[in-house]
Parts: sequence; C-alpha cells; structure tokens
Amino acid sequence: MSKTLIIVESPTKAKTITKFLGKDFIVESSFGHVRDLPKSKMGVDIEGGTFLPQYIIPKEKIKQVAKLKADAKKTDQIIFASDEDREGEAISWHLATILDIEPKDAKRIVFHEITKSAIEEALKNPRSIDLKLVDAQQARRILDRLVGYELSPLLWKKVARGLSAGRVQSVAVRLCVERERQILAFIAQEYWSIDGIFSKHLTDNKKQTFTASLHTIDGKKIDKLGLKNKEQIDEILKNLEKSTYLIADLKQTETKRTPPPPFTTSVLQQNASNRFGFSAKQTMVLAQQLYEGVELGTEGQIGLITYMRTDSVNLSQKFLTEAYHFTNKEFGEKYSLEKPRYYQNKSKGAQEAHEAIRPADIYRTPESVKEFLSPQQHKLYDLIWRRAVATQMTEAKLNKTTIDITTLNSELENKNPIYTFRANGQTMLFDGWLKLFPGMIDEEILPDLQINDSLDCEELKSEQHFTEPPARYSDATLVKALEEYGIGRPSTFAPTIATIEDRGYVVRDENKRLEPKKIAFVVNDLLVKHFPEIVDYQFTAQMEENLDEIAEGKKDWQPIIATFYSPFHELIVKKTEEISKAETVMAHELGTDPKTGKKVSVRLGRYGAFAQLGDKDDEEKPRFAKLKIGQDLDTVTFEEVLPLFELPKNLGKDEFGNDVIVAIGRFGPYAKIGTNNFSLKESDPYTITLEEVLQATKEQAEKKANQEIKTFTDSPIKILNGKYGPYITDGEKNAKIPEGKDPASLEQAECEELIKNA
Repeated sequence: MSKTLIIVESPTKAKTITKFLGKDFIVESSFGHVRDLPKSKMGVDIEGGTFLPQYIIPKEKIKQVAKLKADAKKTDQIIFASDEDREGEAISWHLATILDIEPKDAKRIVFHEITKSAIEEALKNPRSIDLKLVDAQQARRILDRLVGYELSPLLWKKVARGLSAGRVQSVAVRLCVERERQILAFIAQEYWSIDGIFSKHLTDNKKQTFTASLHTIDGKKIDKLGLKNKEQIDEILKNLEKSTYLIADLKQTETKRTPPPPFTTSVLQQNASNRFGFSAKQTMVLAQQLYEGVELGTEGQIGLITYMRTDSVNLSQKFLTEAYHFTNKEFGEKYSLEKPRYYQNKSKGAQEAHEAIRPADIYRTPESVKEFLSPQQHKLYDLIWRRAVATQMTEAKLNKTTIDITTLNSELENKNPIYTFRANGQTMLFDGWLKLFPGMIDEEILPDLQINDSLDCEELKSEQHFTEPPARYSDATLVKALEEYGIGRPSTFAPTIATIEDRGYVVRDENKRLEPKKIAFVVNDLLVKHFPEIVDYQFTAQMEENLDEIAEGKKDWQPIIATFYSPFHELIVKKTEEISKAETVMAHELGTDPKTGKKVSVRLGRYGAFAQLGDKDDEEKPRFAKLKIGQDLDTVTFEEVLPLFELPKNLGKDEFGNDVIVAIGRFGPYAKIGTNNFSLKESDPYTITLEEVLQATKEQAEKKANQEIKTFTDSPIKILNGKYGPYITDGEKNAKIPEGKDPASLEQAECEELIKNA
C-alpha cells in the first residue's frame, strides 16, 4: 500500500491534521526550521561577494532530521505543508533540500485553516515551492545576521558586553527612547472646564436634568486650553450668577456605523492589548494554539481560527456564505446582509497571507467551545469570532442629538458676554452589528426639548485640569507605530517587542507599558549619531519594501544585500576606530561618601554594572565594586551602593598565618589566601565568616587533590578524574584513556602522543 508523508512544522499541527487523514498518510513535524545559520560565525559568504548563506543542521535538530529521512524512505510521496508565509515557505525549501528534492518537483500545499475540508482541498491542489518567497525570507535572515553580527560586537567594545543591535529592534528602541524624552521634556499646563446642570420642568411637576459644557463665549469656541486659570473661571461664574438660559439650537441627526474590518495580526495584537492587557507575544502564543488545534472533547483536536500571521482583510467566499446563513438564522433577516461586505487592504505589502483572521467554523460559537478553552484562549477566540461575524451584519443606526443653550442677560447686564453651553446625546435606533458588542455604545438620552425652551440652571461646576504628557508605548501602540512606519511584518512585531525586553533595553512599568532603561538611551544615541541609516524609519521601511519586491519576483536579493553591506561594513570599520569610550560612558551620581567625602556613582562597563568611589581627578585612584546580582543600574540607591566598598575585606588569618581576604573579581566572589585564590560563587562575600571561608577552601583543595591522578614536572599535562571518568588534558585539548589501561601507569610521552592525536 502506498504511503504519503506530510511534513508540517509543529507537532500540534501534525496531531490535528492526522485526525482528518486516513492510514495512507504519515504526518510528521519538523519542529520549526531544520537548517539555520551557524551561531559561532557569520555564516554568510562575504569575501566571495555572493552573500550565500552557509546553513547547518543545528545539533538539537539532527535526531528529527534523521527521523524524517527514515520516514521519507518508507513513503512513495512527500508533501510539504508548513505555514503559508515566507517563513513557512523557507522551512519547506530547507526540508526539500535535506531530502534531495528539487524545489520545482516538490509538492507544497497551503491552507488558511486546519479543518478537514481545507486539508482535503489543499491536497487536491499541490504546487511547487515558491522560490521568490524563499529568497525574501533568506534576504531578511542574511540582512539581520550581517547587521547583528557586525554591529553588536562594536557595542560590546564601546559600551558593554551582552548588548545587541538589530535592523528592526533598534528602531523599536529608538521609538521608546524618543517617546520617553518627550515625556521628560513635557511641561504640564493648567486649564479649566465649566459644566452646567440644567433642568426642564415636566407637566407632572417632575423635572429632568442633564449636563452641558461651556462651549463658546460671544460665539468664539473655547479650545482645550482656552480657560487657563482660576481668575478667568471666577469672572465667568460671576457673570453667570443671574443669567437665564434657553435652547438656542437643537439638531438631531441619524447616523450609521459600519463594522470595522476583520482582524489582521497587528490589529489583533492591539485589540488584545487594549482590552485584556495581553502582550503581543502572549496574543500570538494563544492565537497559534487556536489555529493549530484545541481538544474539543469527543470531537478531538480541532483548529478554531484561520492562520494568524496576516496583513490581509480578505474573507473567503465560503465564510461569507456561511455568515449570511448564520446571521439570518440566529438574529433575523434584518441583521443579515443581502450582499457580502468587502474590505480593502490598507497595508502596502499585504499579499503573503490571503485571508484575515477569522473563525474556521462560524457555527463554533465562543459559548459552545468555552468549556474546552482556557480563560485566555476563550477571550481571544470570542474577540476574533465576534469581529469576523460582525463584518457581515447590517449597519447600526444611531440618533445623535446636539443641544446649544445660551444665556440671556438683562438690560443691566448687557455688557456681559453671551455664553453657550453644549450637550450631546445619542440613542440607538437599530443595533445591527452592535448586537454582538453590547455596551459598546453609551446611550445618553436628552429631554424632549424645543428651540426657545427656557431652562433652569441647577448648578455650575468648575474643574481644574492639567495637560498630560504622551503615554509610554504599550504593546498595542508600539505595534501600531511600527506598522504606520512600514517597519516589520506580521510575523516580526511580537518577537521584536520580546527581544528589546529580553535584552534589557525596556522594562514594564506599573501600567505594563514599555519604559526604556538608561542603556537604551546610550545605545540609541550612539546608533543615531554614528549609524543613522540603521535606525532611520524611512530607510528601514524602504528595506521592507525591497523584501516585498523580492517576494513578488520584481527584484533579486543579492544586489540588495550587496548595495547595503559594502558601505555598512566600511562604516563599522571606521567607527570602531573613531568612537571613544568616553562617548559611551553611562554613569550617574548617587551622592557623597560620608567617610571619605568622595563622590559615589554607578556606571556601566564592558563586564556589567559597577559602583565607583571617587573620580579620575582625585589624588587617589577611584575604587570600584561590582553591583550585586539583582541590583540594577537604573534603580540601585545610594544606601545600597555604600556597603559594596567594604570589599576587599580581611577576615583574619588561617592556621599558617596567611591573610584571608574576601573580594569580588571578574568571575564573581572569591577568597585569596596567600598566593592561592578560591571561588566563593555559592556564598555572599559581604556576610561570609572566616570559619565558613576556611571550610569552603578546604573542601575545594581536597576536591582538587582527589581530581589529580598524575602530574608531570615541567609539563602542563595532567591525568584527571572527570565527570565521565579519567582523562588526559594539557589545558587546551583532552584525550581519552586507552581502554584497559591504568591511568596512573601512563608516562609523559604516552600522554603527549595521545593528546597529539586527540
């Protein structure tokens, strides 16, 4: 019996698809990419000028690749079914290469949802691997490798080890830094508002009250900062003391509200952030779970939504037809559209994924699957389901009312200005698509009034306000900004935010917004000054357009990389010489040491954050101390820093009269006894006692003695006991002990020969 091997990239996806197919199919997972650039070197042919990538199979993928090769030999046909975007196309290409299948001969299927009908339809229409999409993915990967592997080492030399720079991540950091500087430079301005509580007497001796805000003075509209201080307010309130009020104008307008488009990746991330506080990364993890499949009791593993990395707002004809019948049946004919509603893509490069994010089956309502989903999964599915279904429902109709109330002055007060208050209200005439979003519209019903009706003013309320600085970026607003600039694509937004957070450029404040740390300012200013193109919004967006054109077959990828790399590399070489260490010093003063009168500051060096006592202009050289683990350059206090200068500390003497000194070095805390150093990595050097140090060093000395089986005079070669048994080492190379040989019987010449051949 013939067998077909289908390879996807996710084990969950494989499990879901297996459920739909018979015994003739084997569905296996590649667990993501099976080849990548090496981590230990650039892995790109720069010298040859081809920029061809030098892919390797990572160690952790060797076993799975061997399994896929073995499965391939047992089957008559191989089908590649990785995700439908550029990354997925590249995974299929790598798999085909490993399995010795020509891309033009490969069978590649794509689908927007993991359902039985979608899989069966895809199997009927296989295509070859799209090398244009593969080239676009490779170009992005190579470009990011070139930038990261050349720019990051420069930051290590000039600022601090462990830093990273990237084509998109550095732009995201720049946005956060520039927003923070706007906040720091912001000066709050005072302004005031006046509200009137008005009433109209009804026929049954009752009255109805409503609120209106001061809108114009002598016909001139008050802008936000128009009422600047208490003196102005007191004068207005005095003028209004004896005023009478009537309706000067009344307008009622029927308006319609059309549902927003279905979700793209970025808009889903923004909505989930605003409504539920989800990070972009969290949203994508949940969406991936909903897409790949969730256990629905006896039904088994079912994919609930379509592919979640997309910048398209298209909806399939299948969904449009289902939506018509569903809304007609569930809500009635007046809620169902006679003709489908279509949406236009605003994103310039929206072409990779051909459909918006929507439920795979409209009849799987959020309520019907709630018991099978986690609370967070359910929230996201509910949001996606309602948004998609709403697109195919009728418009909502609202009745909006605007009432202008003007003052009437007596002849004695005719010098007073004419003041107008405005009240806005709205009522729902027909909810339409808003039936799915109860509470979205706040109805504010105003009394039934007529022009020239007189009103009573029950109360005038004045309130002081202050302008507020722009808010720090949230996941939602940063994604929106990146998208507006044309930076990144659906698959990159969440990883970019996660990267700048993981690398320590930003932290979450009390509102979960992205607050840049001091290191972000230093690195950003360095890049803006010396590598302006790398963090330039327009340049980065243009590069994204180039990648889109590669995907469309309009441009070749190698000339684009070559055009970028040559001047970039020359600039790296030049700036490595030009940039001085003083230019990148990150320090701030905390106070003055009461004992010495010297300045205490914290700084960032190549090997991490440290505290400094004194400065270079003092007669004595400054003293330095590493910050403790958990202490942060941005938040450490003067009181926390002072004790750090207690080290090195002499705890006393050992039994031979040697001083026992505790200190912190480049590799952590240690004890110096005579000429020997002992690691104290497991101890707190600030609180450790003499007895504890002597016990720790005694144990280390005994362990070292037990480890050495044999040493040789005037030779670095040793025979040691290791984790996996005895071995020979010269400090650089290790060699195995020959089987059946007693390690202690080996002579120096034998060891040298074994090391030579190791």
